[in-house]
Parts: sequence; structure tokens; C-alpha cells
Amino acid sequence: MRLLQRIGFRLDRAIHAAYCESFDGQLFNFLPLFIPGPKTGDASPFSRGADVDRHPIWKKESIMKKHLLATVALLMAISPVAAEARCVPNTPVIAAKAVPVIQYKNTTIDGVKIFYREAGPKDAPVLLLLHGFPTSSHMFRNLIPLLADRYRVIAPDYPGYGQSDAPDHTQFSYTFENLTNIVEKLTEKVGADRYSMYVMDYGAPIGYRLALKHPERVETLIVQNGNAYTEGLAAFWDPIKAYWAEKTPERREALAGLVTLETTKFQYTDGMGDVSHISPDNWVVDQALLDRPGNKDIQLDLLGDYGSNVPLYPRFQAFFRDNQPPTLIVWGKSDKIFPEPGAHPYLRDLPNAEMHILDSGHFALEDKLHVMAPLIRDFLDRKVCN
Repeated sequence: MRLLQRIGFRLDRAIHAAYCESFDGQLFNFLPLFIPGPKTGDASPFSRGADVDRHPIWKKESIMKKHLLATVALLMAISPVAAEARCVPNTPVIAAKAVPVIQYKNTTIDGVKIFYREAGPKDAPVLLLLHGFPTSSHMFRNLIPLLADRYRVIAPDYPGYGQSDAPDHTQFSYTFENLTNIVEKLTEKVGADRYSMYVMDYGAPIGYRLALKHPERVETLIVQNGNAYTEGLAAFWDPIKAYWAEKTPERREALAGLVTLETTKFQYTDGMGDVSHISPDNWVVDQALLDRPGNKDIQLDLLGDYGSNVPLYPRFQAFFRDNQPPTLIVWGKSDKIFPEPGAHPYLRDLPNAEMHILDSGHFALEDKLHVMAPLIRDFLDRKVCN
């Protein structure tokens, strides 16, 4: 309405000026045409009788006012459009879906406090999210709400990671076998006797070890930059392989650079399609936990023990071949830790797997959530719910 008033006022002034000018200054300065004239009977140059109406000036005024009325009517019709042109068009209000509530829980397993995130209906199909190094269930914080309306999503932190306890490495065995045992006991404790698994980085050997123990529990697999083939162990692993071969203090210390801020940030930013998608909170949070007293030794123990997974690769592959779990592979192609050559061999053993190679890096969820979440949702809906 205020916009209409301003337009009307300015139009009135402009037309009045043009109107006066059209009579070559013969008329005195009229007040704006839209201001009401005096009441009948007032002695005023604006009071008009029948004889005045016949004057050619007033005839021209009458014609002009007809044009003005048509112009104002047109302005009143189009001005709402003009007023809204700078904004996104209005759309009918649709009630938003309820956002799933994520619960942050702790339980004790073998004397160790284990933290896990859980969301979704208790009786829904279970999706177990297994994180990588050096992060925690934090890596799934954005994915969980996008799936938990239909699935029961459980994302644990392994001992030594995230919000779980990190007992000293001299008091707790930081091996992949032991981490697998912890995850196995957690699934049993929360009543998850059948599940789909999202495996990434360290989560892959943990998930596959779990599958070897309980193949009947695995419903589907979602594989994201998680290795099960020697083709996936590229140059990045050379100094780690050297430590596997000879576990000397010197070779162990040579791996210390892998737990520094520089390397943590590298894992989140290198090879990403758009680094502006990556929140700095990721490496700040992860590094704060890596820098806790004693955590460096925890990580070096696990880097040393990762070699125990390689002899199991043939058994992992046999599980794929024998059980043929429906599998979705979403892989950041520019990951230097688990590069793209580690993705394609899966198709040898899982020929029906659905593979999507993404323009992303190691933590592809940070960069390509908008691509990956719909793929994961569609895959689960087709393979689990139907």
C-alpha cells in the first residue's frame, strides 16, 4: 500500500507538471489533481459551474483525468507484481516433516564406556554406521537426520575415538579384532540382530570382520572409501607397510605425522570438489581428541595393527561372493588414502553392486552429502523396505 501511495504521488506530480506545461504557462500553478477541490458554494478558482465546464481548459482537464483514472487502475493491478519482483515468489505453506530426534547415549562394554548416536523408530530396519580414522560418529551427524524417519540408525564411537573412553594403550588392546568385538557386543546390547552397514575407512575391516562372524545378520552394505582389496593400498601406505614389516621405535615414530593437525586437515580438504562445503569444525574437533594425552599411542597401535586386516581380504571377498549382499558403493575418486582403484575390484565379487564414483575426497559425506544421501535413501528403500 505504501508503494502504491508513493507511485501515485510521484505520478500525480509528473502529470500535473506536464499538464501545466501543455498550456504554455497560461494557467496558474494548480494544486495536484488528486487533491479534492473545495465544497460546492466556496468562492474559489477551483469551483466550477456549468459555464466553466464548457471552457476548453476544463474540457482538456476532463479528458486528462479520464486517462489518469485508466493509468491509476492499471498501476493498481500491476503494482503487487512489481512489489514482489525482488523476492522469491510466494508458495503455499506446507507443513514440514518432523525432524528425527537424535539421542546421544552411553553404555559400558568390557569395562569401557562406549558412546553412540541413535535415531529412528525402535522397530525399524537398522542401519549401523561405522566411522573411519581419525574421526568418530561425528562424521554422520548430517546423514542421520536424513534417514532416521524410516530407519533405526546407530552410530558408535570406537574406544579411543569421539566420546567413548580412551583407556591407556597399555591397559586396553587397540586391535581391529578387539574393536570388532566391542561393536558386536553393542549391537547385541541394543537388540540389533539384523542390520545394514555403512562402512568407511577403519569401519570397513571392522564391518567385514563382523560380517565374517555373523553373515546372517548383514542385510545390505554401503561402502564409502573402505578397502577390501590390495589394489586399494597405494603409496600413502608405504611407510605404514614398513612399520608392519618391522615394528621398530624408529618406524613407529615415523608415523607420528599422521596424527598432526596438518594431516587431519589434509584428510578433509584434499581432493574435494568444493572445499567451501567443508566445515573447519571437522578437523578442529578431531584434532582436539587426537591431542589428548596418550591418544597418539592409541592411533599408532591401530595403524600398526591395520596390517592384520590384509590377510583377511580373501575371506572378506569370499563373504561377498557367497552371500551377495545388496551393495551400494559411493567413492570419492580423489582420495589419496583409499584411492579409486580400491573401489572397482568389488565388482569382481559383487557384480550386481551399484557403484557411484564421486568428484570428492576421503570424507566424501562432507562434500557430497546432497548427492550421497538421496542415493543411500533410494538404495535402502528398494533393498530393505520393498
